[in-house]
Amino acid sequence: MKIKTLEDLNKVKKKGLNKIFPNKPKISVGVATCGIASGANEIYNAAKNYVEENNLDVFLTKTGCIGYCRNEPIVNISLPNSPILIFHKISESDVPGLLEALINGKLIHEKALCRIETWDHITSQIVYDYGFEDIPSYWNIPFFKHQNKIVMRNCGLINPEDIEEYIAVGGYYALYKALKEMTPQQIIEEVKISGLRGRGGAGFPTGTKWEIAAKAESAEKYIICNADEGDPGAYMNRNEIESDPHMLIEGMLIGAYAIGARQGIIYVRAEYPMAIQRLQIAINQAQEYGILGDNIFGTDFSFNIIIAKGAGAFVCGEETALIASVEGMAGRPRPRPPFPVEKGLWGMPTVINNVETWCNIPVIIMKGGQWYSKIGEERNSGTKVFSLVGKVKNVGLVEVSLGSPLSKIVYEIGEGGINGKKIKAVQIGGPSGGCVPETLFDTSVDYEHLKEVGSIMGSGGIVVMDEDSCMIDTAKFFLNFTSDESCGKCLPCREGLIELYRLVDKIAEGKASKEDIILIEQLCETIQKTSLCGLGQTAPNPVITAFKYFKEELDSHMEQKRCPAKICKGLISYISYHVLVDKCKGCTLCAQFCPTGAIAGIKGQPYVIDTEKCIRCGSCKEVCKFDAIYVE
Repeated sequence: MKIKTLEDLNKVKKKGLNKIFPNKPKISVGVATCGIASGANEIYNAAKNYVEENNLDVFLTKTGCIGYCRNEPIVNISLPNSPILIFHKISESDVPGLLEALINGKLIHEKALCRIETWDHITSQIVYDYGFEDIPSYWNIPFFKHQNKIVMRNCGLINPEDIEEYIAVGGYYALYKALKEMTPQQIIEEVKISGLRGRGGAGFPTGTKWEIAAKAESAEKYIICNADEGDPGAYMNRNEIESDPHMLIEGMLIGAYAIGARQGIIYVRAEYPMAIQRLQIAINQAQEYGILGDNIFGTDFSFNIIIAKGAGAFVCGEETALIASVEGMAGRPRPRPPFPVEKGLWGMPTVINNVETWCNIPVIIMKGGQWYSKIGEERNSGTKVFSLVGKVKNVGLVEVSLGSPLSKIVYEIGEGGINGKKIKAVQIGGPSGGCVPETLFDTSVDYEHLKEVGSIMGSGGIVVMDEDSCMIDTAKFFLNFTSDESCGKCLPCREGLIELYRLVDKIAEGKASKEDIILIEQLCETIQKTSLCGLGQTAPNPVITAFKYFKEELDSHMEQKRCPAKICKGLISYISYHVLVDKCKGCTLCAQFCPTGAIAGIKGQPYVIDTEKCIRCGSCKEVCKFDAIYVE
């Protein structure tokens, strides 16, 4: 069916609503990468087999990730005229009991996390119905209650492989409005009024970029989505694609119409197989319904999208390196100007925005730029999705209004450290972001304030570090990453980062002198000022902020020759690991991860470490969930 009129779109919406409200018991398994890693495929298959073997009249489907990765696998269950109930930490063995209770009109409450009665999909309000007041509301769960979901508005609630469900919650209505009711310049004006800035890290005004491209005189123009997400611990874009791929496609379609492009490319790293698979399914469906291809919605606008797979080079997140990679060359940045918006892919005007930027566009067109501009703060409107990882209780994806303090993300959404450990710092903005100490957690999360404290927004990775983290070791880790990922084109980045790593490693080994510290500071400044692209220009940030905010820790390494966190092995003359009997639960994790078999015991009882076999690698301490490993 080719959608050409509003009536056609409404017909598809009705079909989609019949899937969201199937008038029978419904079970949706969260099948995204994080869920699969926790056993979601096995749960889905077990549910499918149980339904078929017992000939049950149950609507079984898949959904994406709602973001609460700590509680995977997650399963949504609903009865007719009832709210959606979200169940967490489901195992394969739970499936028969859940389904048996479901067909009897009951629900097992033990693993019920929360209920959702109404939900604002932004482009469409959905009422799922009321009931089960004894189960907490979604809005009373700390991880959820402080979030403001715009980009993740559909994630974990619709089937990402079904275009009809996307349309059911308001999808492609913004595109219809743009093509039928607006001129390209009116679209650009709405984006400018919204104040949307590029969510890839640089924060350049999106509407301004589009306007430059629209005015460029060229026979051909291109739209590119940068989905080359390479920051350690960052997976926002991956989840956005896996959970709601049509949102991205709709945003790109609107942008293409605004600037006059006929061809779009989604550049995604090959390490994201599920994202690629779901993108291709979504593209095929959009073509089938006439939303991609020629004469979209019966207009003279035509547009197509292809997927380009990247080989995983971190530097290809930089737009000129990305373009070089798409053109079949080595992914290396080039000097700017000219900027891609003037001379990009194949020498033609090219607009590059990242996944999250494109995903905001349908909302802006549907609700209006003025509406969007009131979210967040001045010059930093809208929301930002972050991956919250590291030593924090609630690991997952969070979306907050720009301008929210770091403390809100770490303590209210993340609920602080694990096992009561004190948070020391966060590293925000990817490997080139700075380390922000706990004393500065009142800092507003926006482009300007993060820069003031020596960090960057980046694509949105937040790595939490607690009292057991060593900031010198942290700086070493990120330097090792950026030096490995340097393309080698410019000398300051190619040679400077290797030398910088060597000097910081001397501190960790207790061999650095005061002259080395002076050299490190000079080298950081030189690399920042003379590197060709953003990778080199920001790579020294972890070192600069570690020296600035954690001087006592630096002095301890330099003067006392000791690492307070007991991480830097070069400063430890003797170290031994012991199990705290009163804390150990006998879960076996430490024994499973011990590379030398030095840990033994009976499951359910405290384990013991053989100090003769122990090589003091620290793996047991890293995996222990009960803080039962003591380092002496």
